[in-house]
Amino acid sequence: MKRPIGISIISYYYIYGAFILFITSIFYESHINEIGISDRFGLTHVPEQFMRLVVASITLIIIYGYMKLKKWGFWLMIVYSILFGTISLVLTLTYNQQPYIGNMIWSFIVLLYTLYTHKSFKHRKGCESKADSNYVIR
Repeated sequence: MKRPIGISIISYYYIYGAFILFITSIFYESHINEIGISDRFGLTHVPEQFMRLVVASITLIIIYGYMKLKKWGFWLMIVYSILFGTISLVLTLTYNQQPYIGNMIWSFIVLLYTLYTHKSFKHRKGCESKADSNYVIR
């Protein structure tokens, strides 16, 4: 099945974000961000550079499955969108800053679009519909 354009756009956006996280983990300056990634996840004891690498790596794994239209990519993107949307909602309510509001809205859009395109994601072998399995070339 051909990948919907929205999935490609979302995927490339997240690939760009992961690339930025990798770069900023190398050139990290703690005084720039008021709230780091570790703090956003409630893991204040985890070094910020390490947390950026972990989030970027997990994002790339999720995006691989998402771009390949794998079922696990679909479900991980759902979990990822809910997790980051919830974190952004909590930060929005706590700090009322635009970046958190924008992140929350983006997560909501990605979640809705992913749910809307759920039929694009591949099923496991053996889960084909009866119409497909009864099709015979004569």
